[in-house]
Amino acid sequence: MFFKDLKDTINAYKARDPAARSSLEIFLLYPGVKAVIRHRFAHWFYRRNIKFIARWISEGTRRRTGIEIHPGAKIGKRLVIDHGMGIVIGETAEIGDDVLIYQGVTLGGTGKDKGKRHPTIGNNVMLGAGAKVLGPFKVGDGARIAANAVVLKEIPPCSTAVGVPARVVRIMGEKVDYVSEVDQISITDPITTELAALRQELSKLAKILEAQKDEAI
Repeated sequence: MFFKDLKDTINAYKARDPAARSSLEIFLLYPGVKAVIRHRFAHWFYRRNIKFIARWISEGTRRRTGIEIHPGAKIGKRLVIDHGMGIVIGETAEIGDDVLIYQGVTLGGTGKDKGKRHPTIGNNVMLGAGAKVLGPFKVGDGARIAANAVVLKEIPPCSTAVGVPARVVRIMGEKVDYVSEVDQISITDPITTELAALRQELSKLAKILEAQKDEAI
């Protein structure tokens, strides 16, 4: 089972990372693969209440890879971590299958919740570089979280969220706000859009006032 999961993970890296050249390179040199393998062992000890060993393994992983995964976190199959430096995944976080995570992502808590404190990430979710998902809610299957977005509430399946705090700009194929193809950069920031609309309205008002002033003269 372990070797099948490892093979599937390596194939997932090949499919998603154009820089990947061979299975051996991915297995030996990719920090995300090392972090997930070591997490599987740490999680095994954690579930058996051997928590000191579990934390010892996870702390060693953080030092070696720059990826911090609490041994209590639940991780699905074929997780791809691209680059990985600065990733933090909390104790009660849950990650589904076929998830793609870029560097600097945090799956954390807000500090005010008890018990389940961290997010649940559905299947086939993309978390862009620097994204922060904070709280015990779900990010639905197939969702896309843009780079540097700060997500503080549930995200529906098959949707795209951007901004600080994050807003859904696309859901179930329907555009809430104009976006191009889903990636980490070609996404309109809804706050910027609203500011632009306000500037247009102010410009119109200024023209109306100027016209009334001319008529008065």
